[in-house]
Amino acid sequence: MSTFPVESISCSQLKAVAQDKPMISRNFFGELKRRNVYKVAVAYAVVSWLLIQVATQVFPFLEIPNWVVRLVIMLIVIGFPIALVIAWAFELTPQGLKRTEAADAASEPSHPRNHAWILVVVIGAALSIALFFFGRYTASRQETTSASSAKSIAVLPFESLSEDKSNAYFADGIQDEILTRLARVADLKVISRTSTQKYKSAPADLREIAQRLGVANILEGSVQKVNDQVRVSVQLINAMNDSHLWAETYDRKLIDVFAVESDIAQKIAVSLEAKLTGREKEEIQFAGTKNPQAYDALLRALALRNSSSRVDLEKQIEFSRRAVELDPNYADAWANLALTETSKAATPWKSEEQKERARMAAETALRLAPNSANAHKAMGLFYRYCVKDDRAALAELETAREHAPNDGGILEFIGLLQRAQGNIQDALATLKKAADLDPLNAETWILLTTTYAGLRQFDEALSMVDRALAIAPEDLNTLAFKASIYQSQGDLDAAWRLLAAHPFPRTEWAGLIYYQQYYLRRDYDKLIAELESFDLADKNLPPIIVVYVQATLGNLHLLKGQGEIAAPYAEKVRRAIKELQAQNIVQSEVYHTFIEFAARLRDRDEVEDEIAFLLAYTRDNHWILPSSEYDAARGYAVLGDVEKALPLLRDSLAKPNGTTAATLRLDPAWDGVRNNSRFQKLANAEP
Repeated sequence: MSTFPVESISCSQLKAVAQDKPMISRNFFGELKRRNVYKVAVAYAVVSWLLIQVATQVFPFLEIPNWVVRLVIMLIVIGFPIALVIAWAFELTPQGLKRTEAADAASEPSHPRNHAWILVVVIGAALSIALFFFGRYTASRQETTSASSAKSIAVLPFESLSEDKSNAYFADGIQDEILTRLARVADLKVISRTSTQKYKSAPADLREIAQRLGVANILEGSVQKVNDQVRVSVQLINAMNDSHLWAETYDRKLIDVFAVESDIAQKIAVSLEAKLTGREKEEIQFAGTKNPQAYDALLRALALRNSSSRVDLEKQIEFSRRAVELDPNYADAWANLALTETSKAATPWKSEEQKERARMAAETALRLAPNSANAHKAMGLFYRYCVKDDRAALAELETAREHAPNDGGILEFIGLLQRAQGNIQDALATLKKAADLDPLNAETWILLTTTYAGLRQFDEALSMVDRALAIAPEDLNTLAFKASIYQSQGDLDAAWRLLAAHPFPRTEWAGLIYYQQYYLRRDYDKLIAELESFDLADKNLPPIIVVYVQATLGNLHLLKGQGEIAAPYAEKVRRAIKELQAQNIVQSEVYHTFIEFAARLRDRDEVEDEIAFLLAYTRDNHWILPSSEYDAARGYAVLGDVEKALPLLRDSLAKPNGTTAATLRLDPAWDGVRNNSRFQKLANAEP
């Protein structure tokens, strides 16, 4: 190998050598550019990023296995150097893929360059960014959903294996007690019994049931009771993959069942990795009584908890009273007695004696168990329905929620109270949470229905009532709720298509909607015929219903110009209303008839007395007050007093749960002032 002595190289030669390196560098990078290697690298990077976003963000959403995601990423990485080599050696021409040298020889200098690669890069970049943010959104949603569903459970009705079929109540009671304990665990989502009771204890398709209830896990069980011996068998199943997480069989004495219920609740929490606070552990382990007969009596009451029958309500009261007689220190029994006594006090069969029984039971339950969710719930409902103190009621129910965050019933009542205080959006959020915990409870969907309808969001209201009808398609009250939405929109034909197939109901809430339908259609003869068929001497009819029927009949006869027939009702109704008010027996929903009847009798003093009473009675309830204002406005309109009617009417139209303009256009109460320009302006608004 020859070398050149340093001293033999001239200055010009050194300069040439020094300039050669950048020339080589410029030639190499220029060749990369000429052969489109840069373009291919950029386009490959953008498209690769797009594919990675699809693989990592969309594939999991479509439940494509993770190994497919990893394979896509690996192929993209391997393909990058291959793409660069191909870009250097070949060029895509109209005649196909050719070696670069051949493509250069065939190309013309004047041939315009193809810039389609820029479009590919821009589109790919846009899609990549969109998929990135979609992935972040769905990932957070999936993380939240996954975390919540992994700690979610539905306890299906326990199967009764007792030979004595009369012991079936015991299995229902055990299920209810386990649910009550699980409801205290804030880190779990626990479906309420109202929803789970719709399924038999060992259904075939657990995955479908779990999806409908919105949970990942199902607890199945069976109970066998022979005298004072009890066998409880349970198994916890992940319904998504049909895997058994835990199973146990307990053989115990009747009085030891409390320990069984506590153990089951705690092991479920451990299996689902739910965190238990010290207070939750203590409350789960709480044993209510040492008297097996008292416990048995309470279980008989709890088995009837979700029945709406008046007969079953009386049985619940009877069994709960039996339990506290057997053990006067049994706080859970006192709480259930308070709840049932309050439920009865909220019906038309209310009385001051009934309210006093509810108060005594609720106060006793709280004294015995200050941390009991059911005791605070009972006290809250007593304040709500017996005392009409919504602020005190809400405070008690919020305390109850702290101790039982998974109790959908507590949430439902909180939503009602929030609505009554005018916090409508809070009420909607709370009721939606209640529906999430109790998705097959038609009553919760009805509450959402009435809330949206009161906001005049009729499409949402119809959607909610259809959810209720999917659960109870033949329930007349639910059908009537849907019909009332159409009535509020002025569509009496749509309402009638729902109501026509059913006879006029006697005591159900739906009867008010039927009355409204015939009244707005001005079919007074039909209403008179229906109401005259009532046996007003029937002792089973509450007094408030008797006086309502009498006032309605009197009003209808006056509408037909039959004053002589209406006259005998006048004094009966006036006297009965005063007697009921003295006993604090009031149903604000029927006062529109009392006021209208007095107005058609031209008894201004009576009209103003009833209006003053109604507005005072409902003034603290921001949800009901707008309806009362409309009832008052109607009374003044029948009297022809536009100056007093219109301010009340404007208030009702402007507030949630007030009247609608469509109702004004149909309501006969406004016939005397229809030509008034101020009224016409209100009546011609939407809807």
